Amino acid sequence: MPGARAAGWRLVQSRVSFGLSRGRDLDPTGIEVPAEAIPPLPDDILSDPRRGWVDPRAWFADPARPIELEIGSGKGTFLLGAAGGAPGVNHIGVEYAREFFLYAADRVRRSGLANVRMLCADAGEFVRWRLPTGCVSVVHLYFPDPWPKAKHHRRRMISDRFLGDCARVLRPGGELRVVTDHAGYWAWMEDHFARWSTLFGDQSPGPEDAARVFVREPFSPPATARDGELVGTNFERKYRQSPGSGGGGTEFFAAVLRLRGGPP
Repeated sequence: MPGARAAGWRLVQSRVSFGLSRGRDLDPTGIEVPAEAIPPLPDDILSDPRRGWVDPRAWFADPARPIELEIGSGKGTFLLGAAGGAPGVNHIGVEYAREFFLYAADRVRRSGLANVRMLCADAGEFVRWRLPTGCVSVVHLYFPDPWPKAKHHRRRMISDRFLGDCARVLRPGGELRVVTDHAGYWAWMEDHFARWSTLFGDQSPGPEDAARVFVREPFSPPATARDGELVGTNFERKYRQSPGSGGGGTEFFAAVLRLRGGPP
């Protein structure tokens, strides 16, 4: 029940150290969304989910800008590139691992970018319980944990519930952009995408497509990606430098799901 976890849902502590700080302090000041901006969820949240919503526009100097959300920001490489390349867009990065969150937020702070805010949180819960309807232009989900063991598949980010949550928080015409290197997870994604989307160019959707709220479109790399890259995350760059590592194969898989009801 979300109410039982409300007070501590957003901060994630870990005893595992990845050695990212290298002996220096990591300072998220000015980048981390302050705790008072996200009050505890009310106990009766299930009866009216809107009571848990926050206004992410208020976290930025210019609240009129569109908002893009990155789930799993890691070291912040993509987030930095995207925010620097699109100063007219506000960017929110959500990272579950506390040490990676601190590292990425510190990088953003030192860069001087004013259009980025970050949270250390469970991204699925953040999207489900905190974001208002139609408040996000793009959701970026790059190289999420594949949770390869069957008993862990329920932990995968891509699920019917998550796709439904994205359909709610995206504005009409907004996009969910997904990349993975794991063939097994990709097959799982394809099964879910097929239930929620029609193919780009399908001019005669049938009655069975009424519940498919997304249109599947070709994936194009962002302008900040280097030659040969899909998105330019730190994970992707390390992976390409050591092909065959990680157990996921060397092929990358990508998809764009655009919410119906807006311009392409």
